[in-house]
Amino acid sequence: MTKPAGQRAPSQRRAVRTFDALPPARGSRAPFAESWWGRAWLTALEESSLDPGRLQRGRTYARRGAVGHVTIDHGSVTATVQGSRPAPYRSRVRVRQLTDQQWDHLLDMIAERAAHIAALLDGEMPPGLADDAEAAGVTLLPGPQDLDPACNCPDWGEPCKHAAALCYQVARLLDRDPFVLLLLRGRGEHELTDELGCRNRVRAAAEAAVSSPAAGSRTVLPRPRTGDPAGPAFSSGSARPPLPALPLLPEEAGHGPALAESAAPEPGLDPVALELLAADTALRAHHLLAAALDTSRHAGSAPPVPLTEWQDTVRLAAEHPSMEVFARLAANCGRAPTALAAATRAWRFGGAASLDVLEHPWNPPAGRLERDREALRADWADGAPPRLRTWRNRWTVERRAAQLRLGRDGLWYPYVKERAVWWPSGPPDSDPAVVLAVLLQA
Repeated sequence: MTKPAGQRAPSQRRAVRTFDALPPARGSRAPFAESWWGRAWLTALEESSLDPGRLQRGRTYARRGAVGHVTIDHGSVTATVQGSRPAPYRSRVRVRQLTDQQWDHLLDMIAERAAHIAALLDGEMPPGLADDAEAAGVTLLPGPQDLDPACNCPDWGEPCKHAAALCYQVARLLDRDPFVLLLLRGRGEHELTDELGCRNRVRAAAEAAVSSPAAGSRTVLPRPRTGDPAGPAFSSGSARPPLPALPLLPEEAGHGPALAESAAPEPGLDPVALELLAADTALRAHHLLAAALDTSRHAGSAPPVPLTEWQDTVRLAAEHPSMEVFARLAANCGRAPTALAAATRAWRFGGAASLDVLEHPWNPPAGRLERDREALRADWADGAPPRLRTWRNRWTVERRAAQLRLGRDGLWYPYVKERAVWWPSGPPDSDPAVVLAVLLQA
């Protein structure tokens, strides 16, 4: 019987799996993964993150059952995650899939080891499977570079706390079913068993042909079909020459000529200042080229707002960290060196928006601080958060030289007090709980 056009054979259908939301984890110290493959997944997550505060928030979300139904497809896992706002966010983590060639190597290796096949059919991940796969040239367990988290929340972290919560929940699923890991790498359970069965039949036919006593007997071995037939693919006319590759971005900006070492500078010319301007021009050109090549992030974005003279002075000091440059700028900017130093540090953490937070207190819209304070209470991991004193857009931690400042961009900026001066102390975040947790750990 001929199957309807466009319908896949059962073994070729996408092995999408959906798991019900897991109940809250028992205890705040219980591990998320007990199996070695689950722990390897968490290692990849934690090594790919640069922000322990977001991972802490993700663990808290996962423990309290904030992750909804989890859907796993070839190379991706998605779920809704309930944050501090009424509407849940949709988080997704892409996992780099193995290539067809890598799967061929892996399946050939598994087919040669009966113990591996038996363990997989019993729902177990054979302890030696990862090492045997590595010996066959296939890295089965994902590494930090193989995870690509995303979320529709306003958090810029990679991963954000919602995607981190999803990753921690996946670790619990991996403990229950090792085929989750294989599906994330590109093959579902039925696909694997079908392909292993095909290889076993080929192997059995080959062994029967070798051991057959009949002289001159000939056995035709079945060969698995892979890919598309060449005739239809060639006659479709859909192939087009590929577009030329985009130019590679240089690893760093170029350097201008060494004018300060020239033998006879022109009268009235400051070679050191001219060298700085040339180096700064190269650096800004490098930034513009990086933005132009990153079409996914900068497509349709507005041109940068022109900087004031003071902002450009701070930018120069931040992007050209040299005592000589700082001394020359401090001597001519009309500000105290301490003010320029604080402004330079602020710029490095967030550019013009961070500088505005340092220099200009403001009154946030009615209800904004109340909503964030309520979210802070709800999301704080260990009991109640510390007491905070509020003044305009600033929260000062009582009995601690620590402060959070809300910027006009909606981000919270951490500050510490040293010798009666408030200094920017780290990058901002949309979640005050993340900023405060990292600030108090410092």
